Amino acid sequence: MAISKQYLKSKPVCKVTFSVEAKEAKKVAVVGDFNNWDPKGSALKKLKNGTFKGTLNFPKDHSYEFKYLIDGEFVNELEGDGLQWNDYAGAENSVLKV
Repeated sequence: MAISKQYLKSKPVCKVTFSVEAKEAKKVAVVGDFNNWDPKGSALKKLKNGTFKGTLNFPKDHSYEFKYLIDGEFVNELEGDGLQWNDYAGAENSVLKV
C-alpha cells in the first residue's frame, strides 16, 4: 500500500493517489470522514498487475481519518501519516494530512 501527494500551485488542493496491492480482491475503495465512510465514488481501479489505484482531491491544510475497504473488510494504510483511535469505531484509523 502506498500514498503519494501532489500539491497544486493553482488551487488550494492536494491530489492524493492511493495504491493498494490486492491481487485476489474484487473491490477496493477509500473511505473516511471526508466521504462519510461511503465507498460510492471512492472506488479504486484494478490494474492488470493486480494493484488497485485511484486519485482523490483534498482541500489543503486538513487532516482526515480513513481506511481501505477491501472486499468488505476495513484495512489501515500503514504508510499513512499516522494512526488515530476512534471511539465510535472502537479501532484505530489511518490518518491523512494534506
